[in-house]
Amino acid sequence: MKWHASTQGERHDRTGTHRSPILGSGEGGKYLAWHLAKSGLRTAVVERQWIGGSCPNTNCLPTKNEIWSAKVADLARRADTFGVTVGPVAVDMARVRQRKRDMVDGLIKMHLQNYEASGAELIMGSGRFVAPKTLEVQLNDGGTRLLAANQIFLNVGTSPAIPGISGLAATHPLTHIEALELDYVPSHLIVLGGGYVGLELAQAYRRFGSRVTIVEHGPQLAGKEDADISEAIRQILSEDGIEICVSAETLHADGQSGQQVTLRVRTKSGEQTIEGSDILVAAGRRPNTADIGLDTAGVELDDRGYIKVNEYLETSATDIWAIGECAGSPQFTHVSLDDFRVIRDRLAGGDRTTHERLVPYCMFTDPPLARVGLSETEAQRLGIPVRVAKMPTSAVLRTRTIDERQGVMKALIAANDDRILGFAMLGAEAGEVMAAVQTAMLAGMPYTRLRDAILAHPTMAEGLGALFSKVPNHGAT
Repeated sequence: MKWHASTQGERHDRTGTHRSPILGSGEGGKYLAWHLAKSGLRTAVVERQWIGGSCPNTNCLPTKNEIWSAKVADLARRADTFGVTVGPVAVDMARVRQRKRDMVDGLIKMHLQNYEASGAELIMGSGRFVAPKTLEVQLNDGGTRLLAANQIFLNVGTSPAIPGISGLAATHPLTHIEALELDYVPSHLIVLGGGYVGLELAQAYRRFGSRVTIVEHGPQLAGKEDADISEAIRQILSEDGIEICVSAETLHADGQSGQQVTLRVRTKSGEQTIEGSDILVAAGRRPNTADIGLDTAGVELDDRGYIKVNEYLETSATDIWAIGECAGSPQFTHVSLDDFRVIRDRLAGGDRTTHERLVPYCMFTDPPLARVGLSETEAQRLGIPVRVAKMPTSAVLRTRTIDERQGVMKALIAANDDRILGFAMLGAEAGEVMAAVQTAMLAGMPYTRLRDAILAHPTMAEGLGALFSKVPNHGAT
């Protein structure tokens, strides 16, 4: 017997024994639900708010939607560079927001169709363990429902973290969720955090017309990247007119975001005050593992609140798995999808694990940053000798045709053989170029195969030939 998606307004108070209830409808969870249901297993997904998880609603796709609107605004302002005459450029944030909302509505409709087609039931409500294999769901439309199960999957995700800075919470700062719902352009947006989310939205709002200041606690932007890559990012953002403050300790916040806010920060040069209109907090995320009865289920957490799992994503409780960010997996939608594949194959008796995954990264600033494999800093920390090849993106002739010359390309090759150990690119179409290198790495190809390949001209990927031609000889680093 299959359960079908419940209709809005319908109340449930029955107890159902499900083969596979899933708490949370994020990327890995929803694909697992659809797979199990199509396999004939009674499957239900409990989702508190976002159908399909954060990616289609508040994170990946909505941010990239508005970032693209910001790029169009930037291109329009530079239209004369391309021989195109336009009138004055203005940004209508209400229309930018509506374009994003229309996309999200379409994605939700697609998800509901997938639930219906698969036979998996979607239950809108908040779930928590009340017994080791029993979830109690407080339904959004009223009432409760108990789901008993043979096996349970946790896909509860993470939420934006608000640092414990004096006065910050009282200012009611924006997170990326609220920032994507703004119908106005802030006059001066202060961004706390220089990671992926902070940098993407800082640049977008600068292009929408805001004055923007980034305040980063660490010594550089994009703290996980090599110093040369970070410096290239900083230069690009500075040229966009973004003010950047690194190695900055925020001491106190005052005011009301959306009206007037003041930050007092301490830097190497002393204390200073930054005044703005809005604060956007982009300072990391926290797992949504509190108050859902995990102790009742025997599910252990680590010291940061993430669910402890083994290489098969099995928790400390028998027949309970965790998927995606709540399990401490890298915080990317594509990793959550692979978590689904690990669990799917494990349930079928396979031996796929999370060990030694080659995880690609992409930050959608303009130009974007893409990276896969080791960075030079990581190689040094691990004591892995490498040969480094590097060149400016402007050396790729494609950049002359599109007038997007900013950035750098960088490759790490093993010192004693020709394996590609890492690749990073800050430049136009970086994510697509990275995919070609990642494919070569997965295939175990030596870098010389890319160096000597016939690559189409004029493309950005053509630059790989020139980049890999710069690899030092064996024994050189």
